[in-house]
Amino acid sequence: MNQHKGAVSAGHQATAEAAAQILEDGGNAFDAVVAAHLTACVAEPVLASFAGGGFLLAETADGNQTAYDFFVQTPKKIKEKSGLNFFPIAADFGYAVQEFHIGPGSAATPGTVKGLFRIHEDLCTMPFSRLAEHAVELARNGIEMNAFQAGALEITEPIYFSNDEAASIFRSHENKESLIRKGEWLKQPYLAEFIGQLAQEGDSFFYEGEVAKKICKLCREEGGHLTQEDLGNYDVVMRNPLHLRYRDASLAINPPPSSGGLLIAFALKLMETLEKESIRTNPDLLVYVQELTNRARIENLIENRDSQEIDGLLHDPFLEMYKNQIKDRMQASRGTTQISVMDSKGNMASLTTSNGSGSGVMIPGTGVMLNNMLGEEDLNPHGFYNWPENQRISSMMAPAILRHADGTKVVLGSGGSNRIRTAILQVLLNLLDNDMSLAEAIEAPRIHFENDFLNIETGFATGVAESLKKKYPHHKIWEKGNLFFGGVHAVSGKDGNFTGFGDPRRGGTSIIV
Repeated sequence: MNQHKGAVSAGHQATAEAAAQILEDGGNAFDAVVAAHLTACVAEPVLASFAGGGFLLAETADGNQTAYDFFVQTPKKIKEKSGLNFFPIAADFGYAVQEFHIGPGSAATPGTVKGLFRIHEDLCTMPFSRLAEHAVELARNGIEMNAFQAGALEITEPIYFSNDEAASIFRSHENKESLIRKGEWLKQPYLAEFIGQLAQEGDSFFYEGEVAKKICKLCREEGGHLTQEDLGNYDVVMRNPLHLRYRDASLAINPPPSSGGLLIAFALKLMETLEKESIRTNPDLLVYVQELTNRARIENLIENRDSQEIDGLLHDPFLEMYKNQIKDRMQASRGTTQISVMDSKGNMASLTTSNGSGSGVMIPGTGVMLNNMLGEEDLNPHGFYNWPENQRISSMMAPAILRHADGTKVVLGSGGSNRIRTAILQVLLNLLDNDMSLAEAIEAPRIHFENDFLNIETGFATGVAESLKKKYPHHKIWEKGNLFFGGVHAVSGKDGNFTGFGDPRRGGTSIIV
């Protein structure tokens, strides 16, 4: 007899509770992940939105795996620059000030709503209205802001103050010059009404009905790209996951055209050439693998600039070139959230979702902020106004399912922009090569190497940290865990027994039902 009904790990207690209640009431993992995502749009407003996009890696009880791509799509036509409302703001992360571009001209075609309804149609057992109940209640009655969510709002404050409607919803009750703070209550009555109506009318409400008309009017009059054709023709793309073996384990992960899963697979292929002991005792090898992966990404994107095809990274000649380089080395010595769910029937759901940093533009009267994916520099490597029309945008998001040799399964993924791939990679290596528990693997200190600069999280042994500092003079030591290093929320299970762990770097929590 199974001891548990399932487990969930997510970036907010309310998000996890929504999924846990569905599992408790007999729903499956997919019912739970949809309910959790709906709630995340209320409880994690900087990270999740109905006007964003994401990915679900699903494994059903019979072992069938499918990747649901409901990420954002570029518009069918680039509007002239002179007609766009598209402008920069500076977000202060504390460790760095980063420029984002926002405004109506930064919004790509949203996929979240269509994705949730497609998942519901294919995999869920409960009515959509039931799955939306928790989200509607929280939006209507309010939710107390925790430290992480209040901090995320503070970082993106210029975005929310760029729009009167956004500011009116998220402004602090105590200090009108700042956004809502920890301990204050966030009520979103328009969002509650929107979710309730969405549950009744279905995705056509968003893509063809009243909401679509509002989006199109806003973009037409205020300088955005989106049209009714963009919204009406959007569809979820079903893909086969990228599969690979690493030592005696197997991994299913988000496939191309998104790059995150492929880059993780590429790094694992390189790491596989190393002995476990080498990985444990020489963390600089992991840095070098990250460096090679960065280089491979750049070279491959340049080679395939027109098509944006990136699966060449795993082609044998390309891979062998880098394997040879790492063998030589051996001898020489952004707003994203993750929901992971498993149930006792064997269903597994790994969902990663994002709204970029948000465009600052609210769909009038809905409480929903449009994404700013066309203004995210990471997602536009060839420059703004130079994106291919009517094409899925590539993403670093990499929901994954890991199967150990003993049958233990792990559902995981991460937020964190470019750090997603290094966060997931290090958790996988901790699980598979360092024999850590799930909590240990996620809590362990991380490194991230990019643009010839090494970020080192505190917690490494003194000798290890000193060695890294000497080998990489351009570095920063982080004195405590930080959202910079991603947020891996994961659950693990075998024979009906579950564990879960939410990454404390991003306010994570887990619940076993």
